[in-house]
Amino acid sequence: MAGAALLPLLALAACGYGSEKKDDTTNAAASSGTSKKLSASTVKIGYFANLTHATPLVGLKEGFFADELGSGTTIKESVFNAGPAEIEALNAGSIDIGWIGPSPAVNGWTKSGGKSLKIISGSASGGVKLVVNPEKIKSLKDVKGKKIATPQLGNTQDVAFLNWIAEQGWKVDATSGKGDVSVVRTDNKVTPDAYKTGSIDGAWVPEPTASKLVAEGAKVLLDESDLWPDKKFVITNVIVSQSFLKEHPDVVEAVLRGSVKTNAWINANPDKAKADANAQLERLSGKPLPADVIDPAWQSIQVIDDPLASTLQTEADHAVTAGLLEKPALKGIYDLSLLNKVLQADGKPAIDDAGLGG
Repeated sequence: MAGAALLPLLALAACGYGSEKKDDTTNAAASSGTSKKLSASTVKIGYFANLTHATPLVGLKEGFFADELGSGTTIKESVFNAGPAEIEALNAGSIDIGWIGPSPAVNGWTKSGGKSLKIISGSASGGVKLVVNPEKIKSLKDVKGKKIATPQLGNTQDVAFLNWIAEQGWKVDATSGKGDVSVVRTDNKVTPDAYKTGSIDGAWVPEPTASKLVAEGAKVLLDESDLWPDKKFVITNVIVSQSFLKEHPDVVEAVLRGSVKTNAWINANPDKAKADANAQLERLSGKPLPADVIDPAWQSIQVIDDPLASTLQTEADHAVTAGLLEKPALKGIYDLSLLNKVLQADGKPAIDDAGLGG
């Protein structure tokens, strides 16, 4: 695909922690008496141990995916720390379907010339904040000259922060992070410690990292949602291997039914869903999030079926402006046909792909 290659130093990541796959687990949950037999005996699902991946966290725990897949299809889970490893796993066939941020989805699409994946649904919006040391930064203009962390070079939040810096009229070298603001690429796992030691003055980060910093005394200076129309922007999408989509559309449709049902259940039962998500985080990481972290973090994330396709194009444009991405040809990155089939069967309106379907 002409003009679609990324700069070789980049590995666009999502909103997770690090870049390695954590572990594989098999979900042995039985379906609730569903007798349907689908075309694949196993579906391999990838996601992050992160609140912005609430749909798989809650849906797997509550059994919504298992119910839709039936007893003949087993779910194999793979938990990742960030987007690059998940894209590699998708390309290698180690997972079939994954929840992932917009930047790695664009990266995977462009690097494969549009042959590796499709975005088939949205999953979450919001949950990203600029949090700062209130003793050093009292207003947005005070960010100039300070050290602000983002999770990874070229990741979704890094691109957003670089774009915001440019809108202030400030200059930063995107690759080195040096300039009017020092952009310090810091793994979300260690960002709270970096803040406590004074190595950084703030961070543009997803939840729950933002709320972890607030628990350490930081203040929210800006919610990224306030920068977007209707306060919505994609933070998590559902992607699928194109080969798996072609060979097993019935399985993909079943997963999407589980996703839609999970999102509806989360919105109808927010407190129980929050507890489920935290229980899953405890299972995966060894400890739950305390109330002063999970409560504000959960409130700032909206689970949705709409992938907010127009915001994906905008985020890609921001990466181009920052010099992190050559102009990508995104036409065809979406295939919302099965999602719209599921939604219309529920009496819900179809979702638009902003002209980026194929």
